Amino acid sequence: MRLLFSIFFLGTVLMIPKPAYAMHIMEGFLPLGWAIFWTAASLPFVIHGIISISKKLAGNPELKLLLGLSGAFAFVLSALKIPSVTGSSSHPTGVGLGAVLFGPTTMSVIGSLVLLFQALLLAHGGLTTLGANAFSMAIVGPFVAYGIYKMAKKTGASGGIAIFLAASLGNLATYVTTALQLALAFPAEIGGVMASLTKFLAIFALTQIPLAISEGLLTVLVFNFLITYSKKELTMLKFFKVERKGDVSNESKA
Repeated sequence: MRLLFSIFFLGTVLMIPKPAYAMHIMEGFLPLGWAIFWTAASLPFVIHGIISISKKLAGNPELKLLLGLSGAFAFVLSALKIPSVTGSSSHPTGVGLGAVLFGPTTMSVIGSLVLLFQALLLAHGGLTTLGANAFSMAIVGPFVAYGIYKMAKKTGASGGIAIFLAASLGNLATYVTTALQLALAFPAEIGGVMASLTKFLAIFALTQIPLAISEGLLTVLVFNFLITYSKKELTMLKFFKVERKGDVSNESKA
């Protein structure tokens, strides 16, 4: 609970709305056709995520607090806009933690809600671009984070390394997807989509790579906190092997 309050406090202090060309695509920036396309592409994941959340909470209502913490973590981190080059900005995403804990489809819902509230309360992103932003940050990012985490664990990586790679590469996947969305919508007159993609990738690269590394380290710290203080909830999510009744042993997934 203390960690949840700390995250909200950090957000209150640092989330000062200001105009910027950010990794959240701003309101009205995408052509209508692309806005509709990305919304339609995101909907199946969100619907599946709602079903997934209902099943998880039906059997274990105690997980609500942990789910809320995952949402708060994503809300605060993704709202922290860091100045980048040419008047743009970059930011962490915070979706890796929830993706590893609850699975990527759950974060498609949580991430979409985060983006909706940011658009309404912070003028960060927008309603017409909600589908595009959700696809990059709430769908691609969590799926990449979850996949990387699984792959890292299969290769014998420690929990900390797996979490770090999941959060960092999930962040970068979001950034690459946003750059691709912009390139598809606004191909360059010379060089087309590829030239435009190179330009958009370059805009964020200088700040996004250090941010991805920082997000990975922060996510590891938060996860270690959860291992210490939320072992019961992590056991429900099968992060630990239960050898005997009441006896929780080593991590099974993390």
